[in-house]
Amino acid sequence: MTTPSPFPIEATAAEAQTAIRDEFAFFGDWSERYQYLIDLGRKLPDFPDAWKTEEHRLHGCQSMVWIVPQGDAGRLDFHAVSDSAIVSGLVYLALRVYSGRSAAEIIATDADYIADIGLAKHLSPTRSNGLAALLAFIRDRAQAALDGSAG
Repeated sequence: MTTPSPFPIEATAAEAQTAIRDEFAFFGDWSERYQYLIDLGRKLPDFPDAWKTEEHRLHGCQSMVWIVPQGDAGRLDFHAVSDSAIVSGLVYLALRVYSGRSAAEIIATDADYIADIGLAKHLSPTRSNGLAALLAFIRDRAQAALDGSAG
């Protein structure tokens, strides 16, 4: 059985991005920010081993990432986990912004927090590609939900 999702934490995706920006502003250097990312990753809810299948694996990541979407255009929840501590933190941030939101809000929300906290400059190319794959998966699911509800 899965642990209930803690997301959404903030009322809107925009508020989540503001909260992330404010939290990361507390840290003076990137070693502290990386440690915070690792700590956030540890807060991800339990992810059942039964979901760790090829079907749920996110391709485009160097580390192993599994993601399971649930819901419809009115509310999409994402459950995800990684075998990497830092990537788990990146997953946590993405879920904080996007999970538990409507498909329309997901599509309307660019991932500004990545640039706002300086993350893009501090990720390896493989982690940047993985983060892009994660965000693309979330947007694709939201678009599919919207397309499905239109017909």
